[in-house]
Amino acid sequence: MTLPRSSSGWTMTVFGVLAAALGAVGLLSPDAQLSLLGLTAPGERGSGDHTSAFVTASSMAALNMGVYYVLAALADWRAFFRWTVPFRLLTCTVFTVAVVAGRAPEAFLGVAAWEGLGALATGTALWRERRAESGRPGSRRTRR
Repeated sequence: MTLPRSSSGWTMTVFGVLAAALGAVGLLSPDAQLSLLGLTAPGERGSGDHTSAFVTASSMAALNMGVYYVLAALADWRAFFRWTVPFRLLTCTVFTVAVVAGRAPEAFLGVAAWEGLGALATGTALWRERRAESGRPGSRRTRR
């Protein structure tokens, strides 16, 4: 079994496994996913209610994203890790603003925190790895 080779890879793996698991929950039980997000699952869906379609779409996206993150971690694709940090911080910001603006329930602050803390963990791991590598003889940063 292959495991991530770096701390930043481990942060991506943890995030990926959680995202994939939550995506699977939403695909298997949309009402459970709504409950996790602090949303009430409608008892009867009226015509024009596409809640289940949106839960299915976002759950499939989460499942796919989780798999991408794990595969990138197993390949130790640090460029991908770096790309995720600002976008995860953006997601944190958008979800926080949605709660403050009254467009989303307070439970979305948990999602915002998960994204923000995950981005900071990955960014910090990448920074530490870069510092450690820059001090090694023969590394790209020490060669001229």
